[in-house]
Amino acid sequence: MAVLQGLKPEKVFEYFEMLCSVPHGSGNTKQISDLCVRFAQERGLRCKQDEMNNVIIWKDATPGYENAEPLILQGHIDMVCASEPDCGIDMETDGLRLVVDGDWVKAYKTSLGADNGIGVAITMALLDDDTLRHPRLEAVFTTDEETGMFGADSVDLSVLEGRNLINLDSEEEGYLTVSCAGGVRVDAFFQADWEKAPDGWRFFEVVIDGLKGGHSGAEIDKGRASATQLMGRFLYRAEKETGLRIASMEGGTFTNVIPLFCRSVVAVPAEKAGCFEAMCKADEEMFRNEYATPDPGLRMRCADAEMAEKVFSAVRTKALLGMLLLAPYGVEAMSMDIPGLVQTSMNLGVIKTEEEGIGLYFSLRSSIGSQKEMLAERLQALCTLFEASFSTHDPYPAWSFKKESRLRDAMSAACTKILGREPGITATHGGLECGLFMEKRPDFDCVSLGPDLREVHSVRERLSISSTERLYNIMRSFIENWK
Repeated sequence: MAVLQGLKPEKVFEYFEMLCSVPHGSGNTKQISDLCVRFAQERGLRCKQDEMNNVIIWKDATPGYENAEPLILQGHIDMVCASEPDCGIDMETDGLRLVVDGDWVKAYKTSLGADNGIGVAITMALLDDDTLRHPRLEAVFTTDEETGMFGADSVDLSVLEGRNLINLDSEEEGYLTVSCAGGVRVDAFFQADWEKAPDGWRFFEVVIDGLKGGHSGAEIDKGRASATQLMGRFLYRAEKETGLRIASMEGGTFTNVIPLFCRSVVAVPAEKAGCFEAMCKADEEMFRNEYATPDPGLRMRCADAEMAEKVFSAVRTKALLGMLLLAPYGVEAMSMDIPGLVQTSMNLGVIKTEEEGIGLYFSLRSSIGSQKEMLAERLQALCTLFEASFSTHDPYPAWSFKKESRLRDAMSAACTKILGREPGITATHGGLECGLFMEKRPDFDCVSLGPDLREVHSVRERLSISSTERLYNIMRSFIENWK
């Protein structure tokens, strides 16, 4: 029996479980894209699938709605794949194991992908609802949103008749999102001048983990620890005392996720080994004190490691650790116009060791374009100072607030009817595909909403069942009153 059988709305959770049955991490979306195509074909709906695995599905208007403006329903079909080491699931090949816990749907020891699978499932249920009176519906399912919004960047919007787009990728009930930050990925690469490991030195593996992590847009203001940033702090101090060398460093999984872990292998002069171990223990206590409230599970430990064949030179080790210490992390500026909104932030989401050296991969976000450029320039200046290469990738634009919006007014009325209160009008520090759509089609009007989601992009991600039902009812009421 299906795990979500009996949850309401039944069709929504049926389709959500169907989407969760196939792997669909970013860059691995062919199966879920084909699933969406089959869904359309089995219902006689016209659809289009492109080379990026984006899918567009059309459903003609019902009688009496032929002259209403078409509506575009939009979500992305890829997910961030986070998992615990003992989950027993290969997220490249396996579906998820769903769990119901009271009002919450979760996945067993992995992320859930309700960001944005639930938005796609709601759209599928609306397309499959033959009792729904509606204008022409155009469903747009995009890919690789989580790694750079590549699907939204490439999708052909000229085939759409609609100009009013509802994005179902928000994460808090009772709010309409009408603006979002823009962003860019910055890569800093430290070319290695590998040297033979010094004779007689001891090798240690240092691991920082036990952190909560979270979305680098939605949760960057929660004061949570970054494993990559803490590793830089510790090793910078330890290098000054011991003269250690870096052999390798790995941390984080995605640039848009606050890193949960970081692992380094370092070489330490034998006579300084005791000092290094003592510093590790002392700094763990220091970090645990600093992050006692937001990250009580923080751990840092070191253990003997096998000898590496090569290490960074003393000069390159100092340069890398200097960069890690000085690179900004977290909130840089808060909005002066919208209380509580993060305006500008930076996250070092991934550190990776390769044959050629060590790469640092940052996510920069800002609702002010000039501040986004300023942060990139700061990183570029640091790269110049420490002789690292600098490059930017996958920029996406901010979505600016529209003062007059029939779409927003109509959606607000639908929310008020179902929830019994007016929704809040808000902006998000996270990136939404609406910015790319608006850049391509300035005549579009967009609004974003969603059910209650918690701790997305992490193994603690969960979706509210009751909130999902209310959102589905909001969407039905909105569509039927759109004429």
